Amino acid sequence: MPKVVVHSDQAPKAIGPYSQAIKAGDTVYCSGQIGLDPVTGVIVAGGVEPEAHQVIANLRAVLAAAGAKPEHVVRTTIYLVDMNDFAKVNAIYGEMFTSSPPARATVAVAALPKGARVEIDAIAVLV
Repeated sequence: MPKVVVHSDQAPKAIGPYSQAIKAGDTVYCSGQIGLDPVTGVIVAGGVEPEAHQVIANLRAVLAAAGAKPEHVVRTTIYLVDMNDFAKVNAIYGEMFTSSPPARATVAVAALPKGARVEIDAIAVLV
């Protein structure tokens, strides 16, 4: 099964040798998104909440470019620099998945690219 590179101009360009997402058959593998403004390439200001909103916007854009919607997402991982931000990020994340939320893991990490406080990746199935 051939893989297809997915790209959205509405999400930040990759900051390394990876694709925003890869579509393989009916499955979309989205790379982790951080709170980068897609125009400036800079982390949005204001802390973890504005970052989380931007992460969700970026993830939605990549999913849309692959022909997917949030309801197609079956698995996510949330990476947090500070687990004390869990409740804030969880509330914002919940706005994206209002019914039948995907399976998920949330982990604390020492650091994220560009000084981000939160990153989310996703896997979606188009069925």
